[in-house]
Amino acid sequence: MSKIYSSFLLALAAAGTLRAQVIVIQNANILPVTKPGFKGSVVIENGKIKEMGEKVVVPAGAQVIEANGQYLMPGIIDCHSHIAADAINEGSVSVSSMVGIEDVLNPTDISIYRGLAGGVTSSNILHGSANAIGGKCTLIKMRWGKSASEMVFEGAKPSIKFALGENPKRRGSAGSGPLQGSAGNLRYPATRMGVEDVIRQAFNDAKIYQAKWQEYNAKTAKGEVAIPPRRDLKLEPLVEVLESKRFVHAHSYRADEILMLLRVADDYGFKIRTLQHVLEGYKVAKEIAAHGAGASTFSDWWAYKVEAFDAIPYNAAILTKKGVLTSINSDSADVTRRLNTEAAKAVKYGGLTETEALALITINPAKQLAVESRVGSIEVGKDADLVLYDKHPLSSYAVAQKVLVDGNVYFDRMKDIEERGKKELVKKQMIDRAKEQERLQQKKMGPPPAGARRPA
Repeated sequence: MSKIYSSFLLALAAAGTLRAQVIVIQNANILPVTKPGFKGSVVIENGKIKEMGEKVVVPAGAQVIEANGQYLMPGIIDCHSHIAADAINEGSVSVSSMVGIEDVLNPTDISIYRGLAGGVTSSNILHGSANAIGGKCTLIKMRWGKSASEMVFEGAKPSIKFALGENPKRRGSAGSGPLQGSAGNLRYPATRMGVEDVIRQAFNDAKIYQAKWQEYNAKTAKGEVAIPPRRDLKLEPLVEVLESKRFVHAHSYRADEILMLLRVADDYGFKIRTLQHVLEGYKVAKEIAAHGAGASTFSDWWAYKVEAFDAIPYNAAILTKKGVLTSINSDSADVTRRLNTEAAKAVKYGGLTETEALALITINPAKQLAVESRVGSIEVGKDADLVLYDKHPLSSYAVAQKVLVDGNVYFDRMKDIEERGKKELVKKQMIDRAKEQERLQQKKMGPPPAGARRPA
């Protein structure tokens, strides 16, 4: 029943998404992030920002959204999320680079819509942290009502998840859960130093695999007959890392392990794109900046496990001031709904400006994901991924009123409220219909024989 109702909601969403060739959002307090704010209007055409300014000419036939002084900002980008995925951890092995989130995207996950309602327009869906080298990640746009393939952010550079610390060193024991394995599925590593070894050995294998393909390609380029190497889906993504064709997002907490991974990357000639969580990043901010890694952290999460005990709420601000490209993420289907206020904490803890705080959830994650030419700020030519708030987005009282993705209104608060009664009525009718069908089916089958039980 829940799946039927969910499909109905998705159909309503697809039918109700507000589309127009030209949309004008006028009389808004516009917060471009990369430029000073101003009061004015934005013209959207074919999903792109065509014009913006204090005064613009409204094209004939355009749909006008009257902001009445409300605040318009770029759509929020969540650099670390696990929503919209039927599974996130292939925890049975320590290197699971052969699996990918794109294969298990669930476009009916209600967390997508809830994230939209909080202003999120793009979300980086990561594999979990059960493995030293995890699975491939997928960046999506929050196109609620679309299929899984239609949600994938077109042209985004592929990435993969690594992990350090407590999670990947769980080796397994009898009677433990799926992350820890079982008596028949004990795995290496069981220590933090073993995690480093797993990563190094995987890249040793990847270099051998890369060399075989280079030799084959060199022969075929000369016109020689050659047998191609056997394809290895586990090593292919790691070769892409070595060749700077795939980003690495690394789950990390402790300063010593952060430095370890940076050294490993330097040894093998690739860069860590982002250190995720990076709660002790403030201790080694200079080294992170020197490597060129970004940091995607929490606002103020602390002491939820031993390796998070040295976390401080000043982390994002310190990293930013030390020259590290920093973002704030959710890692949570709940927190993703209020990333604007998570970013606001960096104003209190560390003294970032309002623009710097907004950058933590817009242009900075866009740069970390290499999509800053498309999203992350309000600029002419960029995708019209926008959020209209009733109050300044860094205010605890701010509520998203409208959210646009590619110039289409995917969330409208007033429309949502108006339709709740209608949806509840339809839900009740569907439940009643299902109950009636069940009653008729039981009547048709007749009473079970004496002593027999009707199948569940």
